[in-house]
Amino acid sequence: MPVSVRAQAATPVAPATAPGGLVVQADKPGAVINRDIFGQFAEHLGLGIYDGVWVGKGSRIPNVRGIRSDVVAALKAIKVPVVRWPGGCFADEYHWRDGIGPAAKRVTTVNTNWAGAIEPNTFGTDEFMDFAAQIGSEAYISVNVGSGTVQEASDWLAYMTAVAPSSAAAERAANGHKAPYKVKYLGLGNEMWGCGGPYTGEEYVTKMKTFAHFVHNQNPDQAPPKIDYSVIAKDLMSGKPMDSLPSNPNGMKRIAAGPNSSDASYTEVVMKAWKARSPIYWDIDGISLHQYTWGSLPFNEPGTGFGEKEYANVLMQTQWMDRTVTKHSAIMDKYDPKKHVALVVDEWGVWLKPRAGTESLFLIQDSSLRDGIAAAMNLNIFARHADRVRMTNIAQMVNVLQAMIMTEGPKMVLTPTYHVYKMYVPFQDATLLPVTFNAGEYKVGTITLPKVDAIAARGKDGKVWLSLVNLDPNSPADISTSVAGVSATSAVGEVLTAPRVDSINSFAAPDTVTPRPVTARASGGTLKLTLPPKSVTVVRLEP
Repeated sequence: MPVSVRAQAATPVAPATAPGGLVVQADKPGAVINRDIFGQFAEHLGLGIYDGVWVGKGSRIPNVRGIRSDVVAALKAIKVPVVRWPGGCFADEYHWRDGIGPAAKRVTTVNTNWAGAIEPNTFGTDEFMDFAAQIGSEAYISVNVGSGTVQEASDWLAYMTAVAPSSAAAERAANGHKAPYKVKYLGLGNEMWGCGGPYTGEEYVTKMKTFAHFVHNQNPDQAPPKIDYSVIAKDLMSGKPMDSLPSNPNGMKRIAAGPNSSDASYTEVVMKAWKARSPIYWDIDGISLHQYTWGSLPFNEPGTGFGEKEYANVLMQTQWMDRTVTKHSAIMDKYDPKKHVALVVDEWGVWLKPRAGTESLFLIQDSSLRDGIAAAMNLNIFARHADRVRMTNIAQMVNVLQAMIMTEGPKMVLTPTYHVYKMYVPFQDATLLPVTFNAGEYKVGTITLPKVDAIAARGKDGKVWLSLVNLDPNSPADISTSVAGVSATSAVGEVLTAPRVDSINSFAAPDTVTPRPVTARASGGTLKLTLPPKSVTVVRLEP
């Protein structure tokens, strides 16, 4: 059945076979689309770090302090807000001291999670922080809760954030960085129901609370305000509930490990514990969620050479993200109606069959136009839930799964997903605007999807931006747009499409799937846009 898409949710409207008029209510702003929703994920997995980011200081590939310059330039262009590192499953077997100090003295280990690859640890804490600074990104550090200790995590945060005269600060300075690093997010374990444990929700909460209590950020710029215990005591004596303590807006945010897809058990247990906590002793600012799109065959859906049925099935599964986020948000609302705790989707994306001839556990896959459309659909879902979803991290940044970038020695190619992220830059920290329209229908066999998906927002530049996705690979969609409170005479932007739904960018043909300019004129207060089949269009309205 056709649906009407609003900024916060999708609701039924009268049946129709084609999309109807789109109304943007620019005079009724919604939540801010946190720029961290467009975050990235870089795990020590396959060629994600080594070759993808790190080539070494002696490499012929242009680099700055061992970090390849072409990848840095590409990531700067999409304004990556935050990068999650060092994992993933790798994080809960990572011991940070293996990756600091002179490279020749670092410990070589085996990556037991991912194909038993040799881990030279030449890319460690200081190299990651250098990389984040080069691309202009914040750091999201996942500490080792699975096989590590509270002391180890505490020492790691001290190494990164302490100031003189502490020994941790002196050690960091001796390794080349005198000033403390900023750590915006701290992940308290990864997939503690799986590769990080496994633990039940109750077992994890018991362990997590000690990490939340004892692992401190010592950077003075991120320190919490001083606590007036006399005021707290007075409130406690009077029976006044204490939801939270005064906070520093630049302070580090702690992210608890959360659920696997639609499994609600972790969310329920973690949020119930959070509600009963005393924020004097421990607190969290987010709970993670992992959900991938597999296709009809988990880990075995081809990245290219597929048909329309497979195309539609992946997009149908992509839509499931909305119901998953809605489900967990409802549980969180029971315990946290003020939405203090964010839902952080820090692993998501299309997980496909490894490319032929590659190591299967390196997770190298072909990224097609279909995957770019799936990325746009997911980003639209996150934007509609921006009041609760305040960070996401696509898996992964370079050479792994639904990557932004692929490298091969000195060569680099940008994927369709990369181009979607670049087109969506204006939505970073933009204000969501309600939209209503009839999405029409796209049918393949037993699968029925909306023909068109759309969001609108007022960017930090004051302009109204639209994202319009035509899921139908066979026919265009004509959209008439009116904007309440805004007089638009034209629209200008870009459209991403390609000859086929499985078109990819390769090293031999890097521009098969690239955006091209698009413009539209308004007449009588209505803007008319024709969306090509299988396309993502982002436009800015002009007065």
